[in-house]
Amino acid sequence: MTTSQSSSSDPDQPHTPEAGDWIEVAAAGESSPRRGMILKVLGEGRHMHFRIRWDEEHVSLFYPAERRFVVHPASARTNSAA
Repeated sequence: MTTSQSSSSDPDQPHTPEAGDWIEVAAAGESSPRRGMILKVLGEGRHMHFRIRWDEEHVSLFYPAERRFVVHPASARTNSAA
């Protein structure tokens, strides 16, 4: 089962990841999470995975598996940057 969180203000309405959203992934053995922008959502439900442009300026596919990740909707990232 994939574990995810959303920065949505309504916990009863979790945000479904979409292109333009930002994702943070807690990586084992790293002090800070990896961050990237979702370019494309692939698959659905338990088979959902993403094409991500990471802050390190490379693009890869991300399969959540059992890793914990947080999705920040694009509108929240824009508002927090101001």
